Amino acid sequence: MPTTKAIRMSTAVHRSSPRHSALPGRVRRALWRILPLIGGLHAYIGWRLLPALDLGTAGLTLAVGGLVLSTVLVPLGLLARFLAVRQALADRLSWLGGLAMGLFSSVLVLTVLRDIAGLVADAPSLARPTAIAVLGLASLFTLVGYVNARRVAGVVRVDVPLAGLPKDLEGFTIVQLSDIHVGPTIKGDYVQAIVDRVNQLDADLVAITGDVVDGSVEQLRAHTAPLGSLRSRHGSYIVTGNHEYYSGATAWMREFERIGLHGLHNSHVVISHRGARFVLAGVTDFSAGAFDTAQASDPVAALAGSPPELRRILLAHQPRSASAAEAAGFDLQLSGHTHGGQFWPWNFFVPLQQPFTAGLHRLGRLTVYTSRGTGYWGPPKRFGAPSEITVLRLVSA
Repeated sequence: MPTTKAIRMSTAVHRSSPRHSALPGRVRRALWRILPLIGGLHAYIGWRLLPALDLGTAGLTLAVGGLVLSTVLVPLGLLARFLAVRQALADRLSWLGGLAMGLFSSVLVLTVLRDIAGLVADAPSLARPTAIAVLGLASLFTLVGYVNARRVAGVVRVDVPLAGLPKDLEGFTIVQLSDIHVGPTIKGDYVQAIVDRVNQLDADLVAITGDVVDGSVEQLRAHTAPLGSLRSRHGSYIVTGNHEYYSGATAWMREFERIGLHGLHNSHVVISHRGARFVLAGVTDFSAGAFDTAQASDPVAALAGSPPELRRILLAHQPRSASAAEAAGFDLQLSGHTHGGQFWPWNFFVPLQQPFTAGLHRLGRLTVYTSRGTGYWGPPKRFGAPSEITVLRLVSA
């Protein structure tokens, strides 16, 4: 889940520049605003850790050089794909920037915690050991997080109780994918591995709840192509996430339809299964109206004309669509967006923006399931929030 700053920068790029153009003026200005902040946080790390490490002149020079390099790589990891360079080079820069961002994030958090602990217990003799511990733990978190991020998402099975569920829908399975983020570091082989795992699950239906891509159709169509081979009894359905709007949502939804996915834009279909029926609806991303007012998310419109007596399931990228979904009369909402925080401690900050971080929750009559996501965004790092391919089984409440 990107930060607000990253979202604004990415949005500015999408609106202002074609593929591989020079950075537009608004993005350059945003970059110059964010660089001092990133530089200041790196300077804080250096100020708090380097004196305690007693590295000597050569070691101190290398450490300062590393901090400067990280200061450059962190924003570069977000913006590399927009630079006027070859795609392969842009991807390598994104890899380096993502790894730097993940390591920097953990070092920063642990340095802050070290300083807070130092206020409580002033122990000068522990300065060097705790500084070493910060670097060691941050490196461990980053390494473990990398392994977790790059392996194929595990299968998570969840029973979803719904009141009034018809007997013939008992045990109906929906496989949910979310937040794959095909882009600079996630390519076709990663997507194919996900598809292969899903196709072993004998699903009744596949639901993809947005943020599939980080890049244009031209750049990534070959890497998203495996999604067209997803297999289930009733097909694969998809809704937009916020990242589709950074990458050209209209073009992407045409491409997804072309490869066989069914897009739900504030609309619904009626699924018939063994003599029973239910409504499957989808809304555009919660933020879509900021990009195109005609695409504003509308759960009421998504239900228009649907049989009122049937159970209603909504695909909505962001959990914060839940209030409107509950008011519209939905029984179940499937969402993603949060990544479950992706790596510690950002899971504690998700509730500042979203009502749910991960898992199964209730809001009035509405049941909401929030996926931790099937890929990752930014740093190739998952720590304390593993990715998932979710098998949701409908059961009677």
